[in-house]
Amino acid sequence: MEIDAASVHYRDLNNEINRVIKEGERHIILKNVNGQRYIGAGLQGEDVRIDIYGVPGNDMAVFMDGPTIEVFDNAQDGVGNTMNAGRIYIHGHAGDVCGYGMRGGKLYVRGDVGYRVGIHMKAYMEKVPVLIVGGTAGHFLGEYMSGGIIILLGLERRPGQPLAGDYLGTGMHGGAIFVRGEVDNRRVGKEVGIEKPDDAEYPMLKKELAEFAKVFHLNYDEIISTPFVKLYPKTHRPYGPLYNSRWFWQRGG
Repeated sequence: MEIDAASVHYRDLNNEINRVIKEGERHIILKNVNGQRYIGAGLQGEDVRIDIYGVPGNDMAVFMDGPTIEVFDNAQDGVGNTMNAGRIYIHGHAGDVCGYGMRGGKLYVRGDVGYRVGIHMKAYMEKVPVLIVGGTAGHFLGEYMSGGIIILLGLERRPGQPLAGDYLGTGMHGGAIFVRGEVDNRRVGKEVGIEKPDDAEYPMLKKELAEFAKVFHLNYDEIISTPFVKLYPKTHRPYGPLYNSRWFWQRGG
């Protein structure tokens, strides 16, 4: 089913999406999207698919639990905010705080992402969220991360352009960040260790990257040919000493 979103208020658009899904529609094509917020918010059902032509607004797929959303353009901030399950494929760039508090599912971005992407990501039992960035990331990638997987590829970077901004992994206490190529130690949070992925992790990397390459029609062999490094938390309680200190409590916590 095709819906023309041109000049449609975001509430009206989302009400229409919810209505047709309740009536049994499982594949929706949205045309002329122009910043409408909350598309896919709270939607459920693994058999539901939404194709978006245009640029969706903030908090696309917030709390989503199962559907697939594919965006054939850029996306704004907060994509996949606290999503529980499902798949999001963005063929362009995405804004800030994508994957915030993500608890499950997959978020693939073909291009670059903004600041504080993947912060507070977490895993629960069999749910392990995966976020792959094909381009570069801004400051605070993976900040306070407590679970899940982030993969940063840095494809088609300009000469001298860094893979990620400063404070990479700052405060992370779970999960892992895999970076294609070298990492500038000066940009990494002090709580983060750097090592090569082990033999048990490469099958996971290859599986996710093969799917990423298929979705965006990229050369998988070229992507995987460059070595990866793994960023991991050196402690599960990076700020414990601070919160336990007399200095902290004397100032009111």
